Amino acid sequence: MNAEIDRQLHHRTIRAFTTQEIPATTIDTLVDVARHTATSEFLQAFSVISITDPQLKTAIAQISKQPYVANNGHLFIFIADQHRNAIIGAEMNQPENKVGGANKFLAALADATLAVQNTVVAAESMGLGAVVLGSILNDAQQIIDLLHLPELTFPVLGLAIGYPDQEPQYKPRLPKKFMHFENGYQLPEPIVPQLKAYDAEVHDYYDLREANRRVDTFTNQVKRSLLNVPEKRAQLLTILHQQGFLIEDDH
Repeated sequence: MNAEIDRQLHHRTIRAFTTQEIPATTIDTLVDVARHTATSEFLQAFSVISITDPQLKTAIAQISKQPYVANNGHLFIFIADQHRNAIIGAEMNQPENKVGGANKFLAALADATLAVQNTVVAAESMGLGAVVLGSILNDAQQIIDLLHLPELTFPVLGLAIGYPDQEPQYKPRLPKKFMHFENGYQLPEPIVPQLKAYDAEVHDYYDLREANRRVDTFTNQVKRSLLNVPEKRAQLLTILHQQGFLIEDDH
């Protein structure tokens, strides 16, 4: 055990930030951390956009349905980006490419996601809190329009950081036996009865965090999520195609 592992084992999502301004040097450092993330084939197929325009932050907060996105702190949007590599190829007299295929999209998606996590770890080591925002995909097309994203790019995750103005409890995680296997997938079944103690732990977590609101269990959350696809998220595949992604490699 060391300080870094202890920090990661006690990670908490922070959704409330103080009004303390984050120095520009800190933002630059975090961007440098993102830039130095491991990357598939060294293609560095992601980009990071800092959102500094208050009106733009408000618009993204409305898409996310998370008001805290517009309040204080700093907002990053991480982009899967094969556009840059396509342009490089065209300028080097290689106009044809397969960067819209599933292989290259998944590589760009992984690059962007890894960069987000590296940035979170770095931010927390500097005394900042962070919240990762998958909710920007509530309206991916509007994000694309707001940020003027070209073909062969796609918004993956948002990341809001700032100085914490809350101390939330640690959210309990699934027991290891449901997530870590050896030499193959070995999920213990039946699952639900074996999750009874974990459900109780999650129920207590929500009860303590939000005593005046509905409490919940993990298995109930999973059950509800199985058919829950917000209307505009159902359009994601179409939008990916419009952005030039997930095009069959032999087309």
